[in-house]
Amino acid sequence: MIRDAHIHSPFCPHGTTDSFESYIEKAISHGLTDITFTEHAPMPKGFIDPTPQKDSGMREEDVLPYIEKIQALQQQYKEHIHIRVGFEIDYIAGFEQQTKEWLNHYGPFIDDSILSVHFLLHDDQYVCIDYSDDVFIDFASKIGGVQNIYTLYYNSIKASILADLGFFKPKRIGHPTLVHKFQLAHNEAIDDRHAVEEVLHMMAQQQLELDVNSAGYAKKFCKEPYPPLTYFKLIKALNIPIIFGSDAHQAQDLLQYSEYLQPYFD
Repeated sequence: MIRDAHIHSPFCPHGTTDSFESYIEKAISHGLTDITFTEHAPMPKGFIDPTPQKDSGMREEDVLPYIEKIQALQQQYKEHIHIRVGFEIDYIAGFEQQTKEWLNHYGPFIDDSILSVHFLLHDDQYVCIDYSDDVFIDFASKIGGVQNIYTLYYNSIKASILADLGFFKPKRIGHPTLVHKFQLAHNEAIDDRHAVEEVLHMMAQQQLELDVNSAGYAKKFCKEPYPPLTYFKLIKALNIPIIFGSDAHQAQDLLQYSEYLQPYFD
């Protein structure tokens, strides 16, 4: 593995205080030549974060300091590693225009970015579907079952693929099977293969990259990457560019479980 393009930072309000340098030094020591810091962008104007700590995204006032810090590190480490300024952007139904305006404002400073779905809308309320197994299972009881969460999630992913977010819309879809995070907690056998394949075909049509995200291996109720390995034959057939992402929220998680995914990058 020579690139990890989904890395968080000390600017993550629900992450750790591990320094940028600790991530960079580990990347260099493991032979990486290219990394992207993809911090959670601020929530769109008017959106009320449904998580208890309301810490899903960085503060708006921290955006420029974050960009400037990485730009300084680009110069400091330019002889050793390529560092990209990035963000993980949330696709939130109903907030497309606010997201587009934010991207138009900061887009010129962004080298690389990811578009992800964490929040689902049901009955005029938003739920963070990856917050905890309790939240997920409670949401399932309200929406009529786990299958309905899966359907709503993949519909949101498809909407994100087609959304008009402007010139600076992210070119990479983040962890497109994140809804699997609590599959060993709810213990329902959900057949979502058709939905995942439909997402992949849409990504290919829109010429989008895929965040091959290893963090699912570390989640006790998931134990697989996003997306699962069974889809890599189709991903290759569709010529979808795959980009490894550890989704590290602490330096020790950089490259986590990359050995299981390395064969698909050879």
